[in-house]
Amino acid sequence: MNRRKFVVSLLAGGAVMGAGGAAWLANGPDRQTLTVDATVALLNELKKQPVKTLGTWNLTTILTHCAQSVEYSMTGYPEHKSDTFKATAGQLAFSVFSTRGEMRHALNEAIPGAPMIDTRPAVQEAYQRFRTSLLVFQAFQAPLKDHFAYGPLSKSQYEVAHAMHFYNHLLEIEPTA
Repeated sequence: MNRRKFVVSLLAGGAVMGAGGAAWLANGPDRQTLTVDATVALLNELKKQPVKTLGTWNLTTILTHCAQSVEYSMTGYPEHKSDTFKATAGQLAFSVFSTRGEMRHALNEAIPGAPMIDTRPAVQEAYQRFRTSLLVFQAFQAPLKDHFAYGPLSKSQYEVAHAMHFYNHLLEIEPTA
């Protein structure tokens, strides 16, 4: 099974995702997949599959990195691009990504200022941390912190950003069976 088929099967297999998730990968983004609920459903399906990673990061690192991003949207990112960057290139990048419904970024680039990710914990812990971060974000009622590159984002914009971020990292995950 190739990676594209694998991710399509994950998306199609999720009860919450339904056909919308498969459509995201097969035909471009479907706005229904750019939610916390859809991302959690996809994460739950991914957890059931034996996988390998194709890039320099292992699965624990990818999932922890995605969790960090969600957590930082609530607690604050450790480092930021300049205000000028965020108000110009950052906002433009987010606008393009959100219009297209997909993000492209360097898949082995840590969040600026984030502590080095410990790659030793069991991958199940990383799944749980990412899932928990998404659910905490979903229930979060306080003001969100500015994104380190995009600047201020609304909760719905952050939800889309978090989903696109994870989906971008799925490009380096492939089934082993």
